[in-house]
Amino acid sequence: MRDQVEMTQPKPVAADQRIVTLDVLRGAAVLGILAVNAAAFALPMMAIEMTSGQSPFPAGPDASGVAQWIIAVFFRQKFVTLFSMLFGVSIFLVGGERGDEAKGRVLRRRLLFLALFGLIHGAAFWYGDILLLYAWSGLFVMMMRSMPARRLIWIGAGATVALATLQAGLMLLTAHFPEAMSSGGASDGAVAASIAAYQSGWAGAALENLKAWAISQGMSLLMYVFSTVPLMMLGLGLFKAGFFHGRMSMRVYGLLMAGGAVVLALLGVLEWLEIQAGAEVEATGGWAMAVGSYPLIITLGYASVLILATTRGVGWLRKLLAPVGRMAFTNYLTQTLIMTTIFYMPWGPRLFGQVDYPMQWAIVVGVWALQLIWSPLWLSKFTMGPFEWLWRRLSYGRDLPLRRTA
Repeated sequence: MRDQVEMTQPKPVAADQRIVTLDVLRGAAVLGILAVNAAAFALPMMAIEMTSGQSPFPAGPDASGVAQWIIAVFFRQKFVTLFSMLFGVSIFLVGGERGDEAKGRVLRRRLLFLALFGLIHGAAFWYGDILLLYAWSGLFVMMMRSMPARRLIWIGAGATVALATLQAGLMLLTAHFPEAMSSGGASDGAVAASIAAYQSGWAGAALENLKAWAISQGMSLLMYVFSTVPLMMLGLGLFKAGFFHGRMSMRVYGLLMAGGAVVLALLGVLEWLEIQAGAEVEATGGWAMAVGSYPLIITLGYASVLILATTRGVGWLRKLLAPVGRMAFTNYLTQTLIMTTIFYMPWGPRLFGQVDYPMQWAIVVGVWALQLIWSPLWLSKFTMGPFEWLWRRLSYGRDLPLRRTA
């Protein structure tokens, strides 16, 4: 009887049954996210989006400006958009159709423990946590996971474009009516005080992080959920339509790549004009921020390139990124451990507020190299990453093998 019950219980997907394109995309996403998050590890939250007059490392046509330009054009919002879409896919892969009660229980436990991970990660380590937002958003998406592909795509894409258009309009208003739209920002003294608190030791850094976490999570749970849920729906719809399997026509992938390239080129020009002017939005009348409000177009272009490369036999790309994607949860959390150790944990050098954008890039590339190396090495001995194992064990409510058997 016990054997029969175990046979009917949901099981995690076996390594040889994984969809390799999803692992490649997930690997690219988790690496790309770090390029944007680096500044949030290295600087106070209030300083990251400041104008050149307040930021510790002002933008300009120099190395710092070029480093910020690369982030703004090629990375900002592009890879977190991809990560959100892929999380929508995972909700269906774990939870199945809404009528599957056994898988539904696993999915609910999975989201519950993800929220717990997010609370610990954000409150105790780094305020920029996205796990709690994903758990909260997942509660809504799980109720829509049995929708047909076309409806998911139309609702997800429509809501995403509508919100992006609203944001673009606000950016243009901010540029043309700065006095009416400005919230005042933070002073140089507030930034300096925050940096000093992070450098003062564990207690000061923990308190500053907790304050920033309370602000960011309040915005996240009450506002960002409205943009995250549609992206998850869109990702799930595209999965059901065969997009992530490489099953769509070359015409579709070609149009997405062409559209992404056009928006990327336009954004690159506009962002560079602002960098040359000292990061003032008036340099382009707010059009750089407005165009940047549509990262989805570029993200779909990126995804199309990676999907075609993976399904058309570019073996080195699969070998490079798929292991990172299979350990995306572990790699995301270890990025936090590495970066907080460098910048403000008591056992590290505490370089918070001292590392400019070019040096942040050097650290990012170093972490990329580590994760590209250790992911396949770990998976050569183990079936999954350590945090993946813990999360799945809690979700499925039973022990799971971690070490590979001969």
